[in-house]
Amino acid sequence: MLNNQPARTFTLLTQQSQSRLSYALLVLGILLIASNLRAPVTGLAPVLDQIILSFNLSASQAGMLTTLPLIAFALASPLATSLAKRQGLEVSLFIALILIGLGLASRMIDSVPVLYLGTAVIGVGIAIGNVLLPSLIKRDFAHKVAVMTSAYVLAMGIFGGSYSALIIPLAEYKQMGWQIALASYALITLISLFIWLPQLKLRTKPTKDLVENTGDVKVWRQALAWQITLLLGCNSLFTYIIIGWLPSILIDSGHSAQQAGALQGSFQVASALPGIILIPLLAKLKDQRVLTFVLGVLASLSSIGLLYMPDYASVWSITMGFCSGACFILGLSFISLRTHDSHQAAALSGMAQCIGYLLAATGPIIAGALHSYFGNWASTLWFCAGASALCAVFGYLGGRNITMRNKA
Repeated sequence: MLNNQPARTFTLLTQQSQSRLSYALLVLGILLIASNLRAPVTGLAPVLDQIILSFNLSASQAGMLTTLPLIAFALASPLATSLAKRQGLEVSLFIALILIGLGLASRMIDSVPVLYLGTAVIGVGIAIGNVLLPSLIKRDFAHKVAVMTSAYVLAMGIFGGSYSALIIPLAEYKQMGWQIALASYALITLISLFIWLPQLKLRTKPTKDLVENTGDVKVWRQALAWQITLLLGCNSLFTYIIIGWLPSILIDSGHSAQQAGALQGSFQVASALPGIILIPLLAKLKDQRVLTFVLGVLASLSSIGLLYMPDYASVWSITMGFCSGACFILGLSFISLRTHDSHQAAALSGMAQCIGYLLAATGPIIAGALHSYFGNWASTLWFCAGASALCAVFGYLGGRNITMRNKA
């Protein structure tokens, strides 16, 4: 028996090492999946003017490139759960990465219909990832949900912001052009696929909250549900206008294309920072009315500041990004804080996601149409200021320390 002791110790150490490696690969895989959930869409904005020139598009048609993924989010999100029930979470997330990769690769093809189709395919892939990644985190990191959620939101912001800042230099490097620069992000997706491969041996189902039928919970009839939904919806409307058009707004106000791309990148990185600050703060605040109201007002004032004081664009970009990310996190937290149980929370989440994406989808088109009609960005920025002001109002109402009724 003594002779077997070293062998047992070695086996135990090997198992522990394999367990740690599996854990590390899972965390890395989650962060890499998160890195694919924003950058493929937001990377379009800095080169939007080049796309318009290449294909002779109108501002409204170009706005559709930002809108298409959002429409895909709204349509594909309900299907993600069905896919996970059939294939398992790990395989479904792998499929999401494949769709994103195919959409990115299609940008190499010099065709307007293919550009639109590829962008829609990217949207479907991102929608699957957005719906299923939180369920995976809830299952595998039950006691570290806040930490992991903050980490993957931060990864989304850092990768999205870095890509936006680098897209113009990439396009200009040896005259590669915007198509190769946009398609180059497929390399990150390819690495993500490779890192996620070990998880495919598992075919686990989504958490119970995600799959249970919540149709009997009548949240649509409750005022508090609409306040939270419209907080998230107006914030998404504001956010996707800025993501889609900020570089064009900055270029028209006298900034270079590289500066515009870098400032759009700073907006995205700033939007990820509240995840680090707000998660511990929310645990101490029972009433979030004042916090949400102040953030909405700051975002509104920053939109007006960008219009009248464009020289301070870096200040406005960072402030808008921070306020946008903070309102998003607060809105998501209200879904849990203002509901009685997981059924009601899932129903409210579905309502907020549906309305939010639909509102967000209209934003870039409206912004492009306003610019085409008035010939400047003033009306668009006032529209953004109005959307943020509504965020402040609905955030104040939704931030009250109350919960929704069990029965409508």
